Amino acid sequence: MLDLNYSLVIEATADRDFFGFFSPDLEGFTGIGHSIEDCLYRAKWGMKEHVSLLRENRLPVPNPNSHPTIVIQNEKRHRRLKSKKAASSRRAVVYQ
Repeated sequence: MLDLNYSLVIEATADRDFFGFFSPDLEGFTGIGHSIEDCLYRAKWGMKEHVSLLRENRLPVPNPNSHPTIVIQNEKRHRRLKSKKAASSRRAVVYQ
């Protein structure tokens, strides 16, 4: 059983030596690791440290998630989309 108080998203990057991670429950919490296992380890201890720093600075601390999830996915890449205006003027670019 994984001992996390907040949900975690781990993303595989284009570089096979790195994975990024963040918690949708814990604003501002992010990190990188060299494997999924490394991300889990770093996230477990990093979340505790992050919450501790929030408390020290008297910032709001989210309540622990009673059913945290772990999602492993490919990193989301931004696609360049051209609007109709951009197609004619070549000025505006929309990112999704």
